[in-house]
Parts: sequence; structure tokens; C-alpha cells
Amino acid sequence: MKVSDVMTRDVQVASPTDTVADVARRMSEIDSGVMPIQQGGQIVGLITDRDIVIRVVGEGRDNEIPVSEVMTSPVETCLASESLKTATKRMADLQMRRLVIVDDQGSLAGILSLGDVAREASARALGHTLEEISEDGAR
Repeated sequence: MKVSDVMTRDVQVASPTDTVADVARRMSEIDSGVMPIQQGGQIVGLITDRDIVIRVVGEGRDNEIPVSEVMTSPVETCLASESLKTATKRMADLQMRRLVIVDDQGSLAGILSLGDVAREASARALGHTLEEISEDGAR
């Protein structure tokens, strides 16, 4: 199974000059805890709800500052064509909850989160259980 089979697509991005307040509002509207920061077609950073809490609220900074001042950079990426097993091992090794997924040209393709991985594992477990029930026959 490939990363592209389970990743979240249609990811919204922010610009490095967008304010933290604006990005936080957008994250709330789309119910996401992460937003890649893109400039000139390249991913230059990533901001999470945790970044905002720790680096803005926790430090008493103004939420009108540009996200470039508090984003995480550089960003760990993974190819959409990589195996899910390889990607999840990398997430575990790096102790990361999310990976930015890029295509072969380095453009944003999606995000792989622990939630995506859990949903896939749950779907596989459900499929396996249904197979077992079907093999045993209906009772």
C-alpha cells in the first residue's frame, strides 16, 4: 500500500507573510491542526496548533506576526509513491504525528497523519473481521 492511498488530499496552504491569527482562523474553519507554508510553489515551512500555542501564546507574542516567525522549517517530506510502511516507520523514528507528502516534482500532494494511518488500520481490521464472519457462515 502506498502513502497516496491513505493520505489527506486537498490540503490548504498559507503564505509565510500570513499572520498567525489569520492562519489560526483558517485552521479552525477547516478543522485542521496543521497548515503547510508555501512560497513560490515550494513548501518552506509548517505550522501546527501546537506551534501557535507554544511559540505565540506561551511566549506572549502578538498573533499578528507573520507565520514565518514561528513556523517549523525545514519540513520533513515523503513521496506519495512511497510505501505506507516506510512512511510510518519514518514518522515513528522522527517522533512525528504528520508528514508533508510531495509528488515526484516536489509539489505538495497531501499530508499523512497518524489519524490517516489509524483509519486505514481500522478499515483493514474491519475487513478482516468481516472476512472471518463470512467464512464461518451467518449464524
